[in-house]
Amino acid sequence: MRVVVLGAVVAFVVALAPPAVASVPSITWQACGPEHPGFECAQIEVPLDHDHPRGATTTLALTRLPAPDRARRIGSLLFNPGGPGASGLDYTWAWAARMSAGTQGRFDVVGFDPRGIGRSGPLRCFATEQERAEYLADLPLFPYRPEAERPFFDRFRALAQKCDQPIARHMSTGDVARDMELLRRALGDRKLTYFGHSYGSYLGTTYANLFPDNVRAIAIDGVLDPERYSRGRQIESDRVAGREVLDEFFRLCDEAACPLGPHSRQRYEALLASARTKPVQLGTEVWTYDQVVSYARLTGYASELWTDIATTLDQLADAVANPVATTVTTTTAAPAYDNMFDANLGNTCADIEFPREFGTYRAIGRYAQAGSEFGPYWWWTNSACADWPVNEDRYTGPWNARTSAPVLVVGGYFDGGTDYRGAQAVARQLPNSRLLSYAGWGHVSWRRSQCAADHIHAYLLAGTLPAPGTVCPANPSPFQAPASPVAGDDFRRYPHTAAAR
Repeated sequence: MRVVVLGAVVAFVVALAPPAVASVPSITWQACGPEHPGFECAQIEVPLDHDHPRGATTTLALTRLPAPDRARRIGSLLFNPGGPGASGLDYTWAWAARMSAGTQGRFDVVGFDPRGIGRSGPLRCFATEQERAEYLADLPLFPYRPEAERPFFDRFRALAQKCDQPIARHMSTGDVARDMELLRRALGDRKLTYFGHSYGSYLGTTYANLFPDNVRAIAIDGVLDPERYSRGRQIESDRVAGREVLDEFFRLCDEAACPLGPHSRQRYEALLASARTKPVQLGTEVWTYDQVVSYARLTGYASELWTDIATTLDQLADAVANPVATTVTTTTAAPAYDNMFDANLGNTCADIEFPREFGTYRAIGRYAQAGSEFGPYWWWTNSACADWPVNEDRYTGPWNARTSAPVLVVGGYFDGGTDYRGAQAVARQLPNSRLLSYAGWGHVSWRRSQCAADHIHAYLLAGTLPAPGTVCPANPSPFQAPASPVAGDDFRRYPHTAAAR
């Protein structure tokens, strides 16, 4: 009896003991090097598993552009460019100067490679780029013929075993948000100021719901609906959003007499039909059906490239009508390992409980195809998650926390990567939020609309919200006044990483 009583007392004392908490890391900044003048870099250690904060750790790579106006410095502006899997360092080096100027030089603009990504203790499923290329070499970007579906599924499903590393079990967005809370404290900011693009919007809404009392300002642009995304239902949007923008591309193309016009839609459909039957040869390049679809998908991302896209599609359509035999040559290179493919899967599969059976993937593939030709492109790489265990610490809601400061939600009417309905959904979910709309074309309004950028900068700087119902007007037709791409945008990368945003 005495042993039982003593055991009960010990259990009671243990229950009363405060849970272990992670210590706040210290940051030692140093110059990044001559290739990134003005930027500082650092690394910190964070818990691999936030449930065991004193256990194993993983490395986060950081960079910052210090605030030029040190006398009126407000704090740190944390930034995530999206993906998942995109390097926060690379995109911060490209865009921080614009953010700093827009916020009057009063923030240190801070970027980081989330856990498992880029320079932050990366997940690597292959030894080299060449090994990964060989693993994927005989696969289409997505299976567009029924006989290719099972081989594609089996190959991607096997990635779970190839990528089975400790970091792969702790790459959920919930983990990244907890890292960001430690980073906020390490930077010395009382509350968080954050700007997230695309998938970075999901990180922003996750942080807002996990740490609602620690929000100074959160702006999210190119917004995913977290309820839909976390439940694996993003295909409901992806199957139609890109085609909605492509229809705008055709309309404005014909109005402007662009290279693909005057019957741009019909010529494109004829090109797709031909490419599905037989690859199209254009100069030294061979374009398969899936590659044509992947290229046309760029219309939903970068309106400033529309004239170039129309020119290429015009050349492909002409090549179908007048084929010319050409010798195709290839070159072999050995680039440095870029782990966005691996990291994209690591984060996506950590966050979302996807189906396990091939039959379900095939059925949803048919549903995706019924929405548009882009649907299968977005859907089939999720088969990598069929045997990949979701992370225990992922966050799946609720998504309706009242934050300590308003959240600014920004959505474009014609965004092929994160459709406008996602921004509307988050504005409904978060009771303390404000929706800003952009009536034009392209992914992430801050990159394309000066009106949207001005509102975002004013909000981040002083908490000034646009008036309810504010809609920034569309830029002129991309075919009439094409703009230069924003530095850092490269939508042609990672062809097998369909979920990258």
